[in-house]
Amino acid sequence: MKIHEYQAKEILKGYGVPVPKGRVTETPEEARRVAEEIGVKPIVVKAQIHAGGRGKGGGIRVVKSPEEAEKAAKEILGMTLVTHQTGPSGRIVRRVLVEEGADIKEELYLGVVMDRSRECPVMMASREGGVEIEKVAAETPEKIVKEWIEPSVGLRPFQVNKIGYALGLEPAQVGKFRGVVTGLYKTFYEKDCLLAEINPLVLTGGGDFVALDAKINFDDNGLFRHKEIIALRDLNEEAPLEIEASKYNLNYIKLDGSVGCMVNGAGLAMATMDIIKVFGAEPANFLDVGGGATTEMVKNGFKILMSDPAVKVVFINIFGGILRCDTLAKGVTEAVREVKVDVPIVVRLEGTNVEEGRRILRESGLDFAIAAGMQEGAQKAVEALKTKG
Repeated sequence: MKIHEYQAKEILKGYGVPVPKGRVTETPEEARRVAEEIGVKPIVVKAQIHAGGRGKGGGIRVVKSPEEAEKAAKEILGMTLVTHQTGPSGRIVRRVLVEEGADIKEELYLGVVMDRSRECPVMMASREGGVEIEKVAAETPEKIVKEWIEPSVGLRPFQVNKIGYALGLEPAQVGKFRGVVTGLYKTFYEKDCLLAEINPLVLTGGGDFVALDAKINFDDNGLFRHKEIIALRDLNEEAPLEIEASKYNLNYIKLDGSVGCMVNGAGLAMATMDIIKVFGAEPANFLDVGGGATTEMVKNGFKILMSDPAVKVVFINIFGGILRCDTLAKGVTEAVREVKVDVPIVVRLEGTNVEEGRRILRESGLDFAIAAGMQEGAQKAVEALKTKG
């Protein structure tokens, strides 16, 4: 689950991380009042959407007066903001954050994520703030300082000092830096985050550190512990089909291709998308019904799959373990009977009750193309897509 910048800053502020003075608003008139309350110059008006690159897309304006803040808010609110993270369709801006500008001496990067290879969080920092960390990692990886954290022990003071001095900070700066790093890690750990990032973390002319921007993503599996976080969810920023899938505990992500994919298990989903690309097509989605799916869940998943007009072929790739193949077959046949389906459906089943599952499909009277293996299934799906034109 993602949240807006202003929400992330409010959470970080609760953990002692300094953030600019400001407030979110939905009207130009309110933007002017907020700017008047702040009472300093310059003022920054920032579009609030779940995507980066807002400045390049015209979603961030630096102004010098409340009147200019009102004008900027009027221009930003309601606009369709297109960035490299929104895709060509962009996002409609419904809120702006109006906050005080900063006396920026230097911009740094600070973030913590899970390192799955080491099975623990890793704190990353760099003097290359304001730049996408992926770009820094690709072009100048030596500029990124990393410190791995044992969850049972937590972030230790010597690790924070190590990061600060590795960045080349002066002793007095390290002392102030320590509070920011500690606050960020506590946020990450206590709020069940997948990502907690400050970019840029600015060092001001007065020698203070301020979180000029913030991004936090939460682990959906931990949200049952955080009702206060669930309340921050903005459905306007999520794809409608992804929202619908979440109602049935299905994992769905919309992609740009034409082959709809229904699988069970994230690893199988990624392998399925890869093999579709190998044979020259693109997946239209990532739909994981999970290991414990019921017939009803499978049926709802298929309906969601068919709700996407971009889907021209369906490839169902199931390895039956906890999810039995006959359960999958029942759910799919029920869904096809209820939904008008005018696209080819390729099914590859393997595992528990596979013969029963295949029998249900064969005797359904419906037009399923049954594949003997994953490669054959992908080939048939791509061939059907080419035939359909």
